[in-house]
Amino acid sequence: MLNGDIIKNRDIIVVGQQPWDVEIGSNCKNIALEFSKHNRVLYVNSPLDRITKLKNATDPKVKIRIDVVNGRTDSVVPIKENLWNLYPDEIIESINWMNHNFIYTFFNKLNNKRFARSIDKAARKLGFKDYILFNDNDIFRCFYLKELLKPAISIYYSRDYLLFVDYWKVHGKTMEPELIAKSDLCVANSTYLASYCKKYNPNSHYVGQGCDLEIFTSNQQLAIPGDVATINKPVIGYVGALQSIRLDIELLAFIATTRSDWSIVLVGPEDEQFKVSSLHNIPNIHFLGSKDPSTLPAYINSFDVCLNPQLINQVTIGNYPRKIDEYLAMGKPTVATRTEAMSVFEEHTYLGTTKDEYVTLIEKALWEDNPEKQQQRIAFATTHTWENNVKEIYKAINQTK
Repeated sequence: MLNGDIIKNRDIIVVGQQPWDVEIGSNCKNIALEFSKHNRVLYVNSPLDRITKLKNATDPKVKIRIDVVNGRTDSVVPIKENLWNLYPDEIIESINWMNHNFIYTFFNKLNNKRFARSIDKAARKLGFKDYILFNDNDIFRCFYLKELLKPAISIYYSRDYLLFVDYWKVHGKTMEPELIAKSDLCVANSTYLASYCKKYNPNSHYVGQGCDLEIFTSNQQLAIPGDVATINKPVIGYVGALQSIRLDIELLAFIATTRSDWSIVLVGPEDEQFKVSSLHNIPNIHFLGSKDPSTLPAYINSFDVCLNPQLINQVTIGNYPRKIDEYLAMGKPTVATRTEAMSVFEEHTYLGTTKDEYVTLIEKALWEDNPEKQQQRIAFATTHTWENNVKEIYKAINQTK
């Protein structure tokens, strides 16, 4: 993309679900950091709600928010040059349990007004003008912010299909389409979610996904971990949380029993259904448990073929599979479930739809792997940077003007 597509010297307010002081990474935090290279950015934490205040008042993170609300500490905290973090100085009501639409709407408007007052106060303090409002997938607390804050442009960022999750589904089924429709534009990190947004807003764009891949791209020559070294080759492996809502237990059993000469290695914590599954009774399936994140490249490096045996359901169908980028960044042949979100990886992965096809594709991946294909996979994965992701967002904004 040409440098002329980059937006510079603008004020951007980022709101959403992920507070800055939660340790786990998030798309939104990485995007905000990238925005701040050329613009001033105010990153807004989600506001403190009343139930959280009552139940978790001794939590250090909650105590900071209470101090802000009570005026004992500043609400705006500098993070780095051009980037500030806002702790909202008003408490919102805990209302998601309310089923009555009229009452819920009344209190949600009240919450949005309180939230908007905090944001507006901080924006004035920092001298923000004609700013861009970037909403990271927060349907409820940000539903009225476009009307209340009157930004120069409002963006809805879709990175997860939330309506299958209990917290979001009751009110979200009607509110998210309305929020998408009234936003000036929508951007999504998967083709599935971009298509979903486009149903309600024609100005919806697939902008890709950024990934932090340095730990993988710089570690192709690693010693095989001790708990893998004794396992018979070929090793067909998966790294990540073993969650029954996301992964196909029956598929894993089928692969292992169909090809008893393969070793299936699963690295990651198990949920309860995985713990009690029949997979533990299959001799060529090896559960290695949770590992320190810094060791994961060594495990991936030890695999002959990487797997993402994903179930297709409303939780998984639209999600961008970061795991695939990690596998490809290490040059590994990868077999995964065919979904719309996986279509962007089609040239560099093997995509299956049936159990038999999975076995055939693993055989093919083993047979035709070579250094040239490995380099092609690495080159493709390394295009998925946060810089490129944000450039696509800028492009969508520029097309909206």
